[in-house]
Amino acid sequence: MFNEKMYALGSKRSIIREIFEYCKTRATEIGAENVFDFSIGNPSVPAPKEINDAIVELVQNENPVLLHGYTSAQGDLGVRTAIANDTNERFGTALTPNNIYMTCGAAASLTISLRALIENGEECVVFAPFFTEYRVFIENAGGKVVVSKPMPKTFQIDIDDFEGKITEKTRAVIVNSPNNPSGVVYNEQTIKALCEVLSRKQQEYSHPIYLIADEPYRELVFDGIDVPYLMNYYDNTIVCYSYSKALSLPGERIGYIAVSPKAQDSESVYLAICGAGRSLGYVCAPSLFQQVIKKTIGAKVDVNIYKENRDILYSALTEYGYECVAPDGAFYLFVKALEDDAYKFFEKAKSKEILVVPCDDFGVSGYVRIAYCVDKARIVNALPAFKALAEEYKNS
Repeated sequence: MFNEKMYALGSKRSIIREIFEYCKTRATEIGAENVFDFSIGNPSVPAPKEINDAIVELVQNENPVLLHGYTSAQGDLGVRTAIANDTNERFGTALTPNNIYMTCGAAASLTISLRALIENGEECVVFAPFFTEYRVFIENAGGKVVVSKPMPKTFQIDIDDFEGKITEKTRAVIVNSPNNPSGVVYNEQTIKALCEVLSRKQQEYSHPIYLIADEPYRELVFDGIDVPYLMNYYDNTIVCYSYSKALSLPGERIGYIAVSPKAQDSESVYLAICGAGRSLGYVCAPSLFQQVIKKTIGAKVDVNIYKENRDILYSALTEYGYECVAPDGAFYLFVKALEDDAYKFFEKAKSKEILVVPCDDFGVSGYVRIAYCVDKARIVNALPAFKALAEEYKNS
């Protein structure tokens, strides 16, 4: 016997992973250079030199028993202190090490936070389009997913729709900015309006509603765009951060949770985070990479590489007749399919060896996601196929 719910999750991967696995098989058949894979958000920009230097220095000079041994369950104190101090310096917050919980990347940050906050049957609001795994994380915590629709064209949050989705059962709201899959950054006007609604609803229902800021793409922004730091706009905020995208370390699984010291019952919320991490088996994030992060606080990848990819792709696709959401951050382009059914469009693109992700599972139908975190040559080489696909639709 086994858990049927877990079997269902294991027997059917996310649409992103399904396409990624298809790509690997297809590449062995016709050569990787002939498959234009834009399916998965795997950073193509190398990790900063400081990362490799820190790894070498730690391995050569630190006591291996300590370096590879257990840390405190919530993470090494020195690492948490460094993160708290850096965040305070950048955003004017007042975090202490006891507001920081080290995690195995953003997925662990989110699952721990949701388990800590949500009781069975309570609701969590997400903003479409949203990362597909939110549904898995929320439902696994015993919660119910409530989807708020975006503003057309801009894909900013529709505040009126959002307010209508909050009920007495609402316990949490997830904000992902820069957004996966759209690349949209929610502007300060939107964030202020969102927080004003949350503050009113907290009073109306006489219980806290937590804002979970999912921020793996915070540093990946272009053209001087500012990403509002939500902890400065709303007290009951929990930040879920990952270094996977910001430092091109997705396989190292390192991130953290930051609980606002201004949150209602902040200490108790943090202890619930610790308890959720314990219950899920997520204690003691990778020790080596905790120390790497401590040594490389402030390091960044070269986002201009992603910006160049964005500009090439956005310019060409709009010229060919595709309707695209202009992205200010992350490394995704959200493109309106050339027919109503995004899955049929995906299959036609696939016939030209273009692999994009249909976004019905992201909460918005009729769109596909293109991950442009690839080498520039793949984008340039794929353009004739994108053009031929558009012309095929025009002539049909």
